[in-house]
Amino acid sequence: MSTAIPLPTNPGRRLPWVEERSAGGVVVDVHEGSARIAVIARRNRAGRVEWCLPKGHIEPGETLPETAAREVAEETGITGRVLTELGTIDYWFATGDKRVHKFVHHYLLEATGGELTIENDPDQEAIDVAWFRLDEVHQHLTFPNERRIAKVAWERLAGTA
Repeated sequence: MSTAIPLPTNPGRRLPWVEERSAGGVVVDVHEGSARIAVIARRNRAGRVEWCLPKGHIEPGETLPETAAREVAEETGITGRVLTELGTIDYWFATGDKRVHKFVHHYLLEATGGELTIENDPDQEAIDVAWFRLDEVHQHLTFPNERRIAKVAWERLAGTA
């Protein structure tokens, strides 16, 4: 999965660009016969609340699956075991002095323990965390690309992917 968002052009100035990679995932728990996933809320630069999949930067020496498991645990409080890759989202954004081509690698994780909390988020980006039924999470996730990732998770779990 790949989506590029065009940046505004400025004919007189060309910003340098860098590539960044992050990883995160869909951590699934079965509760009362239904699959549910942990989703975080954060505020965007404009102050609006966005519900998104947990994700974050890669620490030195980490693999992408290790990053996904660590970020899920930090941002949601739920520990998980990586089962499979779900896909990669890529997009562009600009900061004051550069353009960034961001790649976010998503994994399907099975919840193995923990309790929902945002208290362990070292960046303190998450303002809330909640369980949503996997078959209804598309109604809550802010970004279409993340809704597609959740759909792939649903299809993998249902055996239809």
